[in-house]
Amino acid sequence: MDIVLARIDDRFIHGQVVTRWVKSYPAERIIVVSDTVAADDMRKSLLLSVAPPEMKASVVTVEKMIRAWHSEKYAGVNAILLFANPGDVLRLVKGGVTLKSVNVGGMIFAQGREQITRSVSAAPEDIAAFRELDKSGVALELRQLPSDTPANFLEKL
Repeated sequence: MDIVLARIDDRFIHGQVVTRWVKSYPAERIIVVSDTVAADDMRKSLLLSVAPPEMKASVVTVEKMIRAWHSEKYAGVNAILLFANPGDVLRLVKGGVTLKSVNVGGMIFAQGREQITRSVSAAPEDIAAFRELDKSGVALELRQLPSDTPANFLEKL
């Protein structure tokens, strides 16, 4: 599997993804990687219903994504991966999935989270995961839209 874009955005599939990111990073599949969403039939169904019609869409657990990436069945398939948090990305990388970079797009503010940028808030465990991804050689870029100038997310931490 060729991962053309890995993006952290807890809204997953939404207007910016459908109208901008998919056009800038053409792929056959869009995959939401989240144990929580994969276990929630209502939320999963809603996300799949808003996926671009020209793309195959899936919602899978982190473990299932690791297996799919290693499977010959998906050799040569181009995919966009969407995550809610850096911890899931880190689990994927520790499972042997190669990611050169991760786009950090949006993480909602909530109690116990630090506001990092206008669109990204992170809990202490998120910050630790971001730092570990960086140490693993995964570039972390901050960018809301593909047309925005990428910024080094670690510098914002």
